[in-house]
Amino acid sequence: MHSYKKILLAAAATLAFGTSAVAADKLKIGTEGAYPPFNLIDASGQVGGFDVEIGQALCAKMKAECEVVTSDWDGIIPALNAKKFDFLIASMSITDERKQAVDFTNPYYTNKLQFIAPKSADFKTDKASLKGKVIGAQRATIAGTWLEDNMGGVVDVKLYDTQENAYLDLASGRVDGVLADTFVNWEWLKSDAGKDFEFKGDPVFDNDKIGIAVRKGDALRERLNKALEEIVADGTYKKINDKYFPFSIY
Repeated sequence: MHSYKKILLAAAATLAFGTSAVAADKLKIGTEGAYPPFNLIDASGQVGGFDVEIGQALCAKMKAECEVVTSDWDGIIPALNAKKFDFLIASMSITDERKQAVDFTNPYYTNKLQFIAPKSADFKTDKASLKGKVIGAQRATIAGTWLEDNMGGVVDVKLYDTQENAYLDLASGRVDGVLADTFVNWEWLKSDAGKDFEFKGDPVFDNDKIGIAVRKGDALRERLNKALEEIVADGTYKKINDKYFPFSIY
């Protein structure tokens, strides 16, 4: 009886270990799904984009089975901390404020902010020229924060829940210009909706480091950093980059 019990315990331990080993390698990737070309939901309902493909390449290196979960931008950090997903790859800038809530990996690309406005508009980006203009940006982004901090008393800042809504108002003339990530603006300017618009002035903020967020103290951060080094070294990163951009964003 005693030995039989021992065998059962051993079997139970193996089973428990087996389950946890499998569970540890099932991860959920969190993203927004409304920020092309970085993350978007296509016509068939599939989540894709640069962020998502990088996330999947990292999962392949970590030998993890991953599924993608989307969340509204405004609540995306709380969703990570509520364990709706394991890591967050959504073109999120690494800021001191966000570092209080989450841990970040090494940057996986560097971004800058730039204004866009109608081609026909005489739109200069110095304070005197911008005075009284209505400028759109996405809420809770570096662009929105930069406008409020640097142009608060100069322009009328309009903040939107999604980047797409800021572009809709620009296209319909409800705002004079939009400040957003250069690469996201670049994508929109190539579209039919953006064909009458262009970049105005030089980038106003050009060292915005973009990282992957994990819960505070999560060892997954180190695994992601290692996987990121590997995909950069073996050319996987460049392959994904070249699919979306004719220039390196790393």
